[in-house]
Amino acid sequence: MEKLSGGAIQENWHLQTVQGDYVLRTDAPSSLSTSHSRPEEFAILKVAFEAGVMAPKPVLQCQDPSIIGAPFYLMEKAEGIAQARKITRDANLPQIGRAIAQDLGHELAKLHKITPPEPSLPFLDIPENPAQRRIDGYRADLDNLPDGHPVIEFALNWLEDHQPKSQIIRLCHTDYRTGNYMIHQGRLTAILDWEFASWSDPHEDLGWLCARCWRFGNDHLKVGGISDLEPFLNRYNSHADAPIDPSQIPYWQIMAEVRWAVIALQQAERCHAGETTLELALTGPLAAEMEFNMLNLIESQT
Repeated sequence: MEKLSGGAIQENWHLQTVQGDYVLRTDAPSSLSTSHSRPEEFAILKVAFEAGVMAPKPVLQCQDPSIIGAPFYLMEKAEGIAQARKITRDANLPQIGRAIAQDLGHELAKLHKITPPEPSLPFLDIPENPAQRRIDGYRADLDNLPDGHPVIEFALNWLEDHQPKSQIIRLCHTDYRTGNYMIHQGRLTAILDWEFASWSDPHEDLGWLCARCWRFGNDHLKVGGISDLEPFLNRYNSHADAPIDPSQIPYWQIMAEVRWAVIALQQAERCHAGETTLELALTGPLAAEMEFNMLNLIESQT
């Protein structure tokens, strides 16, 4: 049994057994209250896997805390690496980036074919207006912080005033980004980390994937720091029930920057309150970068 790297919100352990290699997933000390429980995440993983999405095969889930001290689940271990900085700095990225983007587009299109209601996911609320739900949620989050954050409030006002006219509802990963998928020999092998999945507008997944905060220095490569948008979008639209409207992506990119800024501020408060982990301490200062990104995006849209 060996702890895997990463896992800021959940812990992942590699289990080598006589029956094969598995990953055990359980809560990390820095878990967010907005993430699903392990039984709920297991249910989402199972729905995605059964829909043909390239997710790790779910094996079993356990809610008895007497086994390891907390609920957990097992899934089959996928080949490859998930470390974002290794992927975005791979010397072969110019040759493999477009193929990875195409794979990501294909898999996301499969996921977005799942429509509500889904009997296996009764714990997921179905929003009437996905954008307004996010805006209201982030405003409530800011209200619970001790200090004011006028740049984020300004961005939320802009988002409320410029909501997309039409929003469809699909099952969304909502953490679909470089760092949450695995690559082996230049190709996609698994989509990871389903703890934030929700019913939402499919454009939210695109905005998160394409947000500058998840390009890891490769700012010119819009899709997660690995590729431009064209190969991803072409593959997605060739398999999706409803095509992506590229004009809506900047809106959801701004939403993504707001979301990450709010999470960074929440993690900073947890650190100030006594949960002094390195992960929390390093996350807090990122909010200023997200504010810079959202202001630049808003200016480009006006």
